[in-house]
Amino acid sequence: MSCKIPDVVLNYIQLIEADTPRANKDQHAFAAYIRRVFDSENIYVDYDQLEHYLGLVKYFPFEKLIPWEECCLCLWMCTYSAPGRPRWKTFFALLGRGAGKDGFIAFISFCAISPYNPVDHYNVDICAFNEEQAMTPLLDLVEVLEIPKNQKKLDKYYYHTKELIQGRKNKGKIKGRTNNPKGRDGMRSGMTIFNEVHTYENYDNIKVFITGQGKVAQPRRGIFSSNGEVSDGPLDDYINQGMRILYEGEDDHGFLPLMCRLNSEEEVHDPLNWFMANPSLYYFPHLQQEIEDEYRDWCEHPEQNGDFMTKRMGIRTGCKEISVTDYDKILATNKEIPELSGWSCIVGVDYAELSDWAAVNFHFRKGNERYDINHAWICLKSKTLHRIKPNWKKWVEEGLCTAVDDVSISPELIADYIKEMGKKYNIKKLAMDNFRWTLVSDAMIKIGFDARDKNRVKLVKTTDIMRIEPLIQECFDRGYFNWGNNPCLRWAVNNTKRVRSSKKIGSDTGNFYYAKIEAKSRKTDPFMALVASMTIEPELGTGEAPAIPAIGAIAISL
Repeated sequence: MSCKIPDVVLNYIQLIEADTPRANKDQHAFAAYIRRVFDSENIYVDYDQLEHYLGLVKYFPFEKLIPWEECCLCLWMCTYSAPGRPRWKTFFALLGRGAGKDGFIAFISFCAISPYNPVDHYNVDICAFNEEQAMTPLLDLVEVLEIPKNQKKLDKYYYHTKELIQGRKNKGKIKGRTNNPKGRDGMRSGMTIFNEVHTYENYDNIKVFITGQGKVAQPRRGIFSSNGEVSDGPLDDYINQGMRILYEGEDDHGFLPLMCRLNSEEEVHDPLNWFMANPSLYYFPHLQQEIEDEYRDWCEHPEQNGDFMTKRMGIRTGCKEISVTDYDKILATNKEIPELSGWSCIVGVDYAELSDWAAVNFHFRKGNERYDINHAWICLKSKTLHRIKPNWKKWVEEGLCTAVDDVSISPELIADYIKEMGKKYNIKKLAMDNFRWTLVSDAMIKIGFDARDKNRVKLVKTTDIMRIEPLIQECFDRGYFNWGNNPCLRWAVNNTKRVRSSKKIGSDTGNFYYAKIEAKSRKTDPFMALVASMTIEPELGTGEAPAIPAIGAIAISL
C-alpha cells in the first residue's frame, strides 16, 4: 500500500524537519502529512513525467527550482492515485511576497502544455482580480520563449503572442483571465490557477472560472496567494481547510496545503524566522537585504507599512478581533475527560434556528480544570447543510452529533437528551440565549427548567458574555479546557470571532462579545452552548467534588 517518497519530495520535507532554513509549524505539519500519505496510500509517481518537467527548467532564467517548488511540482503534477487521476487535484500555496509565485506559476503552466503532458488541449487559465496579476506569469513565459539562445528550439514546440501561448503538440493554451465577464466565454480549462486569491471577497468569480473544468481529463486547480486584508473570504476558508487537514486528520479530498507564514507576530524580530513565511528567501540574498530595509521601516512607522507583516510575513496585524484564540490553543483542548458520574455541572443550550443546528454543553469544573461534554443536532433539511465543508457525517458516526431527518430539530430531542444526562450528572442550572427561550420553553419546563425560576434557568444577554469572555480567554491561554477529541466543537470555535463592544454600542469599553465569522457555512452553535454554560460557572464554585448523586438530582428536577 505504501509508495517510496521521491527524492525531490524527501529533500524538501527533510529540510523542514531539520529547520534548514527555519520552518513554521504548518510546514512541519505538512511534512508529517506527506509522510503519512506515502506510507499508507496506494499511490504512485510518474518519474518519467517528473524528469521531463524538471528538464524544462533549463530554459528559464532561474535554471533550477527551489526545493519547495520541486516538491510541489512532483506532488501536484506527477503523483497519481490511479492512472490518469491526480492524487492532489488542488494545490494551495500561502507564501510571503517575493517567494516566486509568478515564476512558479509560469513554469507549471509551461509544463502543462508541453509535449510531456499526455492530455490533449490541456488549457491553463491564470485567473486574477486584476489584469496585471493575471498576465504577469504569461508575460514571464513570453520572455522565456524569446530568449535568443532558446528561441529557435522552443518555437518548434510552442506558439505565442503577447496574450496567448500554445503547445504545438498538446494544443493546450495559456491565457490570463480577469473579472471581465467577456474574458470567460468558452473556457475549457485543464488547469485553473488563481493568483493572489486574497483579493476575492466571495466565491462568485471563482465559481465562474472553475465551471469550465471537467471537460478535460486530469483537471487541476492552483491557489496561490500572499496574505491580505480581506477577512472571511475564500482565502480564510482555504487556510482553515488546510489546518483541519494538517492538524485534525480531516480527509483532504485532493487538497494539498502548503502554508508559509510566521507562527506569531512576535517572531518577526528574529530574521531567521523570516524563512518561515518565505521558503525561497534562503536562496535569494538580495531579497533578504530588501526585507531587512522594509523591517526597519516597519519598526519605525508600523502604521505606514502594514503590508510588511501582512504580505511579507503572512500575519494580519489589523485583525486581532477575528479569532477567538490561536489554533494551537484550540487543538490543546483535545485532552481526555475523566469519569464524571455524580459530578455537579451546568448546561448551556444554543441554536440560531431549529431548522439548522442546535447544541448543548455540559460544563464541569475541578479547580482550574474545566471539562465539557458537547453535543450537536444537525437538521438534514437545512438549506445551508451542503455548504458545511468538514465531514459532519463522521461526527454523527462518532456520536458527537445527531442527524435529524425532519424540517426542524424538535425541542423535545434536546430536552430528552438533557433529561437522560441528568440521570448521570447533577445538573444545577441551565443557561441559554434570552431571545431563543420561547421556542424550547415548553419542552424545558417539562424536565424541570422554568425561566421564571431564576435558580434553575439563566437567560443569557450580551453583557453576560462580555463578563465571562476574559475567563474563557484565560482558559484557552492556560490550557484549562478539557474537551476530549471533539472536532465539531473545535470547528465551531474556529468559526467564531471576538468583536469589540464598541462596534455595537458606540464607545470603546474594552469588552468583547462573540459573533459568527460567516453565517451560512461556519456554524458556532456548539461553542456558543459552551459560552452560555460558562456564564453561570460560579454556580459550580471550585467544583472540587461531586455534590449529590446524579439520579437524585434528576428526580428533584422532575
